Amino acid sequence: MDLLASKDIDSISFDILKASKSFDTYPTPIDKIVNYSELIINNQISLKSIHRGYLSKVPDVLLKAVSKLRGVFDRSIKTIYLDQNLLDSKKKFVTLHEVGHGVIPWQTKSFEVIEDDDDSLSHHVIEEFEREANYFASATLFQHDRFNHQIAKLNLGIDSAMHLSQLFGASIHATLRRFVEHSSKRCALIVLEGKTMAGLNPKCLKRYASFSEKFKKTFGLLELPNEFGISWDFAKHYFTQRKGIVDGEMTISTKNGLTDFKYHFFNNTYNSFIFFFPSGESQNSRTKIILRESI
Repeated sequence: MDLLASKDIDSISFDILKASKSFDTYPTPIDKIVNYSELIINNQISLKSIHRGYLSKVPDVLLKAVSKLRGVFDRSIKTIYLDQNLLDSKKKFVTLHEVGHGVIPWQTKSFEVIEDDDDSLSHHVIEEFEREANYFASATLFQHDRFNHQIAKLNLGIDSAMHLSQLFGASIHATLRRFVEHSSKRCALIVLEGKTMAGLNPKCLKRYASFSEKFKKTFGLLELPNEFGISWDFAKHYFTQRKGIVDGEMTISTKNGLTDFKYHFFNNTYNSFIFFFPSGESQNSRTKIILRESI
């Protein structure tokens, strides 16, 4: 997505938040944003159990892998349909993604009905309209500079991201990703999912890695493997289903040579997150959130 498009979407999102009086209201009031945008959420139809009679009214679109759909936007009747089995935090992001399809003006001449699954909702989706809707959803859910102001108050750690996820009503996954992307500190995130078994050498899979701008300037883009074996301590935590730790240490090869990092680990049963930063990175803040190892 180019810079001009992102600025335009920022402006659209900002105006909606302001006009709907949603700024500085926590968690972010999704219903107010939907109502102001003159859209409707239909919670009476589950995309998981939708019956054939309804499918005939929406030509072909819901015939495509209904079990994988997370949200649908029907532009003709300005209506959003959601997978009712989604966690509330995920449902909020999907809702705002569909709102994005409805309010971004250059998308109004696109498909009358837009269906979204895990791929189109992915942060790494390639299709431009979906990237734009994701960008709108994230900017709106985290209320632009309000999120950055909150980061500045908190210590550097996964504990702060968990606190912010509750404050804004977002998933821990989405909050951690935005925390890293907008942090002024040197920090990074590895997201793990799934596993492979090769005899006695299990491996977990890297979903993706994300780095703050300051991290990339100092260390470059790390060439991390796509799989992690038990030689990586955080992989051991993954395989033993450890909930979380806050005192991990690891050494990674960077453009500056071997570098020592500290890391926090958290498993939410869907993914595991490794939030790491260089040893010695300042964590001073006006407010500190304590994350207990037992959670």
